[in-house]
Amino acid sequence: MSEFETMLLLNLKSLERFVNYKVNNREDAQDIIQEACLIASQKFDTLRDKALFKAWLIRIANNKCVDYYRRKSKIETISFENVSDAELQIEKKTENAVAETIDLLPETDKRILYLYYFYDLSQKEIANTLKIPVGTVKSRLHYAKEKFKELYPYPPKFIGDDIMKRLPKILPEYKIEKTKKKPFSVECEELVGWQIIPRLNEELSVGLYYMPGRELNGCFEAKVIGEAEIYGIRGVEILAKEHDMDNYYRTEKVKENERRFIAQLTDTHSRFLAETHFEDGVRKVHTFIDDDEFTENWGYGEDNCGNPILIEHKNLISVRGNIVVGNLKPEVVDIVGRYDVTINGKTYDTVCVMDLNCFNDPVVSEQYIDENGRTVLFRRFNKNDWGYEHYNKTWEEMLPENEKLIVNGETYVHWYDCISTYIL
Repeated sequence: MSEFETMLLLNLKSLERFVNYKVNNREDAQDIIQEACLIASQKFDTLRDKALFKAWLIRIANNKCVDYYRRKSKIETISFENVSDAELQIEKKTENAVAETIDLLPETDKRILYLYYFYDLSQKEIANTLKIPVGTVKSRLHYAKEKFKELYPYPPKFIGDDIMKRLPKILPEYKIEKTKKKPFSVECEELVGWQIIPRLNEELSVGLYYMPGRELNGCFEAKVIGEAEIYGIRGVEILAKEHDMDNYYRTEKVKENERRFIAQLTDTHSRFLAETHFEDGVRKVHTFIDDDEFTENWGYGEDNCGNPILIEHKNLISVRGNIVVGNLKPEVVDIVGRYDVTINGKTYDTVCVMDLNCFNDPVVSEQYIDENGRTVLFRRFNKNDWGYEHYNKTWEEMLPENEKLIVNGETYVHWYDCISTYIL
């Protein structure tokens, strides 16, 4: 095997992930992958530093993706001078605050935001399309963004350091009642495990409460702080501050750790693209084209495609009391019923989405999601021997009074719950 073939084989999975992220059509993506490999083999001798092979290969693939979309745009020509109101509403739903805000803007502002954000054109491409100078595009885009911010009904406001004023010290009592109503399908755009939607101006705080004490043991604040791009893929940057509450009640000080994510919301998936944090004074960065480290912690789905937005009842899991039976698949997510969740003085009509070992093996979670696609309550159950090498006890021994689930004959013990400022 040649040096090129050896290096290509080591990096082929990252190449496939990158292209499949950029191009939704699998057949077209495969063609681009083959083109990139061919060009790389032809130009391999021009690469002076072989340590840069991976970045060089990805750059070739990115160029081919750009060519692909340019060819596609020429085939699917659009007259931007006569963009209709219906098109500018971007398949608007009545509750879509972004589309409604865009509707309030003057026609020139609507057009330039539409071209920049929804057709993903560069400022130069917009200038060529509208036949105006690039400088004019920059100024119009700036003023259109500012006007949008003025009209958008959810202005950004970060929660700040005084978390205890927003998250209760003790988890409020709640009641979960199964109803006879048919479960509804729901579109949940939240990032797995973080409950924030990767969309501009989004923010929330989430509190973690251990059972049976119900005391706040940890929390995080997350805020989308702006747009971001990685490997030519546009998303948003999320600042997440994690807080360890163990010493708060004694010292009134909170240990804090900061992460930053790049994440993306598509029509079908919500997904992480990159994660960065400091460890022993060194900034660690993981991206979606990395193999094991990213996939283990942040990747989800085939080729890290992300978490599907649409959640439907598929009859993959049955629940009777505390007895849970899933199908023969080792990992499964399904809606298991419709429930009224009463907490903090309000009742929410929800569906319970149960996850059997999908994101964290061996863990079962219950996520109660309302018709807005937002998490009202999250509950985690650990398999009885989870972490035994660390605790030297089973969870039944550590938490004998806690609620239990029997999942496919195995015991899982309730560990903690999460609520967010969405319901507070």
